[in-house]
Amino acid sequence: MTTASIDALIAALERAPDVVIPLVRQANPEILKRRPAPGEWSIHENACHLAQVHQLFFDRLDLMLTKDDPEIRGYDPGRDDPDDALLTLDLEDSLRRFAADRARLVARLKPLTPAEWRRTARHDEYNAYSIFIMFRHLALHDFDHAYRIEELVLRKDWPSPALEVVQ
Repeated sequence: MTTASIDALIAALERAPDVVIPLVRQANPEILKRRPAPGEWSIHENACHLAQVHQLFFDRLDLMLTKDDPEIRGYDPGRDDPDDALLTLDLEDSLRRFAADRARLVARLKPLTPAEWRRTARHDEYNAYSIFIMFRHLALHDFDHAYRIEELVLRKDWPSPALEVVQ
């Protein structure tokens, strides 16, 4: 982990709402809550999930900065939440929270020292877990869900998206 890799990670986290939100708004409104198959998430669910996980990461960051090598329990929405929980959330509110919470998270991460980025926890799903790994995981998670959203927006057998990207 170098200063350059930390800066790149922070930039990716900061950029995510600017990629995800216009993509969601580009989707044909008819398909926002349409699931591609039973048990698979809709555009709405993928987008709302990105807003929902922020508190988890704020809590983990606080824990890892205040305790030495704490225990972290994995989160799996398929296991931990009701199947339709995300469908009940307001999409526009979730997109606003995603952008606002992400800006707050980035502001919190920018002043961390290299030693703080290296602080670790014991995670029940991974063989190594540091603050850097946790937020690299979050950045990859953002873009995984963005990719899933785009697949649904562009799905051949569903209504076409808006041609203009809406902010």
